[in-house]
Amino acid sequence: MIEIIKEMILDFQNQPLYTGVRRHLEYQVIEKKALVCIGVRRSGKSTFLYQIVDGLLKQGVNKENILYINFFDDRLNELKTGANLNVLMEAFFSLYPDKKGTEKIFCFFDEIQEVENWESFVDRILRAENCDVFITRSSSKMLSEEIATQMRGRSITWELFPFSFKEFLDYKKADYHTLTSKNRILIQNNFEEYFKIGGFPEVRNVSDKIRLMIHQEYYKTILHRDVIERHDAIHPRAVVQAGYRMISSIATLYSINRMTEYLKSIGHKISKDFVSSCIQWFEDSYFIFSVMIFDLSVAKQNVNAKKAYCVDHSLVTSVSPRISQNKGLLLENLVFNHLRRMTKRIFYYRTAKGNEVDFLWIDENDNPNLAQVCFSLDDPQTRNRELKSLTEAMQELDIHHSFIITFSEENEIRDDIRVIQIIPAWKFLLNL
Repeated sequence: MIEIIKEMILDFQNQPLYTGVRRHLEYQVIEKKALVCIGVRRSGKSTFLYQIVDGLLKQGVNKENILYINFFDDRLNELKTGANLNVLMEAFFSLYPDKKGTEKIFCFFDEIQEVENWESFVDRILRAENCDVFITRSSSKMLSEEIATQMRGRSITWELFPFSFKEFLDYKKADYHTLTSKNRILIQNNFEEYFKIGGFPEVRNVSDKIRLMIHQEYYKTILHRDVIERHDAIHPRAVVQAGYRMISSIATLYSINRMTEYLKSIGHKISKDFVSSCIQWFEDSYFIFSVMIFDLSVAKQNVNAKKAYCVDHSLVTSVSPRISQNKGLLLENLVFNHLRRMTKRIFYYRTAKGNEVDFLWIDENDNPNLAQVCFSLDDPQTRNRELKSLTEAMQELDIHHSFIITFSEENEIRDDIRVIQIIPAWKFLLNL
């Protein structure tokens, strides 16, 4: 095993790095804490590690000080079934014995969840070796019991999502810093493409048919590997049905009770506890997100229905084609992912009269913000409904500026104390 690992270390050190599009994740490396990057499958976590390696090399770090292991490599199957992870360090220092205790080593462990009890190994080398550690994994479980109990606070976790619109524009080499009339048209055209194909890096240059096939493979892999196999689900078919139900109902309200009744109606003998676990598993895999109602009472938040969103709006249309007809829900899902990259404190709001506002989020200054999402305000009834709900919420929460996010319309409605900014989604996503 040591010889195999030595071969893998040398192979990586001598191969060219594909660093792709620079991600906008503003991470920090903290001494004696592992940098943990988590996110949905195929969102670009491995490439993000390559970008960190590339940055180190440009800073003058010797490539021989890089230890990179991808645990999806089938040559490591023996290691995954119980071998001591210390062989990684033994292999490295057998290649470079003079570096032990004298030079900093940069350890990159890609998809390390493939190995059991990895946490204690990482904790130990952080304490015993002169090293920085970088880890990726496709599960938010790392945020909770696995990291908290095993690594004793020796990690900082960063989330990576599929491409944001800004990252998509970077890939397209489109200038969004200077909003000339030419750039504006280019950005709008690119937004139409982004709205169609979504943010997963692998679907950028493929046909519609291949994109659909790739998305469907992602969906199956997430459900079967990250949910059913990982959690040893006792009702796998019910998990699949629940997943399809959730992705087919984005931007709409759901409840555990209604989901349980639905699964029972199609023949699954499951409990509410099992359904609750399913939804938690979906969230752990960064496949589905749940948004609660905004209320100062935690009890009221828990008893009210939640809204579901998917990690990528285009993935939704590939898995559930019927929802592609409702562009308003897809636009709302896209806006959610933009907000989720900035904060986890996202809610929906219901006014005292029972009217709903799509998003209330708390910004970095602890200020509440409101936004409605509507594909078009051309219909007078739709326009009046959106404005009524938003105005009521602004009055109740004493908020003086809010948004209605549309596909392409732009305007401003103001009175003496309040402003409602009608803004096209592309402009909102660029924070303009």
